Amino acid sequence: VLSWYAMNKYELNCYHYTAVIDACAKANAWTQALQLMSAMARSDVELDTITLNATVSACEKGHEWNMALTLFQQMGHNDVERDTISFGAAISACGRGDRAAISVGSEWMAALQLFNQVESSQVKLRTTTFNAAISACEKGGKWRKALRLFSLIASAKLKMDHITFN
Repeated sequence: VLSWYAMNKYELNCYHYTAVIDACAKANAWTQALQLMSAMARSDVELDTITLNATVSACEKGHEWNMALTLFQQMGHNDVERDTISFGAAISACGRGDRAAISVGSEWMAALQLFNQVESSQVKLRTTTFNAAISACEKGGKWRKALRLFSLIASAKLKMDHITFN
């Protein structure tokens, strides 16, 4: 799609790239999403929050939690605003591995560190953010931490959904 635009002398912007990166996320094509993000940088197209969120989400769906966290950290280093979606996708990426890998790995700890960053930032907590952190703790066998997060949802006056109770 993008090559057709380029061949026909259309000037590509972040909206074009983001649409295709989002499609890559939905198709579980995280490597292509990263390639598109690199192409944006080479073409001097500005990387914004929405584009980086889509790329983090593509990595999350591809079970590439380390890459998702690397991109999330780059957002902070490059002064790209991180929002609720940014934190949610990064936390969710930490819980996307298989149960055995997460229980011995540091994914659940990274999820909690990110969750703590959300709490100390200006970003609004959502039920989906809690759900992602609870899921990472559950997969890591950290049921007490998951239970604590579950209790915090009520104190934050957020509405629980069917995912919260799974």
